[in-house]
Amino acid sequence: MESIFSKIAKGEIPSYKCGEDDEFYAFLDINPLVEGHTLCIPRREVDYIFDMDDDEIARFQKFAKRVAVAIKEAFPCIKVGEAVLGLEVPHAHIHLIPMQTEGDMNFSNPKKHFSHEEMQRIADKIFRAFGSRIS
Repeated sequence: MESIFSKIAKGEIPSYKCGEDDEFYAFLDINPLVEGHTLCIPRREVDYIFDMDDDEIARFQKFAKRVAVAIKEAFPCIKVGEAVLGLEVPHAHIHLIPMQTEGDMNFSNPKKHFSHEEMQRIADKIFRAFGSRIS
């Protein structure tokens, strides 16, 4: 059975796209910890990130780095944190979170709520910065 993330990557379920290539897709988390909280996923259905072969996981991290650089450009922050949790959706994914403090990475924090228009504005800023980066 396809995961919700596979359907998002195929465009069957709407998302706020932040970046993509042939293998990977980045979109805003719908329950963000902070403005700019983005998820990166492989288009290929794989549940556990460490089930990916070495070359694929290297390409995945390179893609995530490109997205993180775009996030930092779009939303100036001290650093962009990375987290791999993976229990909530059975599809490998990386959380990229703009940080001003380490507390911004606390998944117990209340989630932010943004309107559709705000989410689109956030995604568009990241997507423009992503597109300006050489892969």
